Amino acid sequence: MKKTSRFMMAAAFILASLNLRPAMNSVAPMLQAIQRDLGMSALTASLLTSIPVLCMGIFPAFAVKLGRRAGLERVIAWSIAVIGIGTVLRWFTGSPSYLLMTSILAGLGIAAAGPLLSGFIKQYFPTKVPFMISLYTVSMAVGATLSSGMSLPLADRIGSWRESLAIWAVLAAIALPVWRWSVLRHARPSAGEAQTNRTAGLPWRSGKAWVLTMSFGLLAVLFFSVTAWLPPVVEHMGYGKAYAANMLVLFSVTQIPVGLLFPHLLRRFPSRRFWLALGALAMAAGFLMLWISAAPWLAAILIGIGPGVLFPVNLMMPIEAVSDTEQATAWSAMTQSAGYVIGALGPMLLGVIHDAAGSYALLIPVLLTVTLAMAAVHQLAAKAAKPEAPDVLNKPREKEKALPLAE
Repeated sequence: MKKTSRFMMAAAFILASLNLRPAMNSVAPMLQAIQRDLGMSALTASLLTSIPVLCMGIFPAFAVKLGRRAGLERVIAWSIAVIGIGTVLRWFTGSPSYLLMTSILAGLGIAAAGPLLSGFIKQYFPTKVPFMISLYTVSMAVGATLSSGMSLPLADRIGSWRESLAIWAVLAAIALPVWRWSVLRHARPSAGEAQTNRTAGLPWRSGKAWVLTMSFGLLAVLFFSVTAWLPPVVEHMGYGKAYAANMLVLFSVTQIPVGLLFPHLLRRFPSRRFWLALGALAMAAGFLMLWISAAPWLAAILIGIGPGVLFPVNLMMPIEAVSDTEQATAWSAMTQSAGYVIGALGPMLLGVIHDAAGSYALLIPVLLTVTLAMAAVHQLAAKAAKPEAPDVLNKPREKEKALPLAE
């Protein structure tokens, strides 16, 4: 494949990845306004974040099967379209059930795209896995930052949170034609067209896969809990609505430089154990600062460093643990599938705690406890991520240097 074509495929990949967070992150800055206008409880409001995450847990296995039949390139395109449709329909929200329906629709698209984009990396960029994973996480962070930071100002300017939520469909409108022109014309034959097609089932019976899944799942609990509840928690500490919303922006934007620097740092210090421990420590320090009401801006930065490091490592480990594209897609689908189901419990649990206690005071200690549990599981996951067999796809090409795998 020509260098220009690979560059355009990478650009299409970035645009596709931008669509994986705005449907969730655009909600949190306006959560209290949405609750007030629609009469939603804290638990029901938490579903606006938890439902897409649940979809990301339930449907990846189906997406993998569909990807084998139709080609992962085509299914990713369909997924982007579904995200766009679910997002733009929010313009017409008139009831809690309708808004929750749009979350389901957007969640289906996000659920299908996630593991297939990991398979896309393995297939088209096998010698650039750490770099492409970094682009993946940075692109998601950019999408999260834009939607977190601009949704409230847009709502104030437009005069409606409905239009502000719906406007993020523009990212899908931009990504789709680029994906069609850059990727679909290079798509491999679908299972119906190919003479042979290897398949790899999800590794439900693998203990190593379950350790990797728990590692991803506990990180997802923390990430989506922060996405849903950080602005209300900071506002409850006595800060203004705009300041509280900006803490979510700071949490998201911190992940961008961390993600950009991470591949270079990983080449210098390839130990997965080190980065997993560092990311967990940063998050624990941030939650501790929130607990004692000290400098929310610094706490948001520390908490943001965590996912900036931990998401790429957790996305890499299933890919590194197996030997080919089919297995990489299957292992990624399992870790993201069950992992996101676990992650969806986070916002809902905090919603239940808030409704029961009538206060945000208990939320941060719960998140700190989960962080400590995650740190312990991460160390087991680093050991489990050793490849089961030599990965011929990841052998360095001429003049390219492979990244060493270390615990």
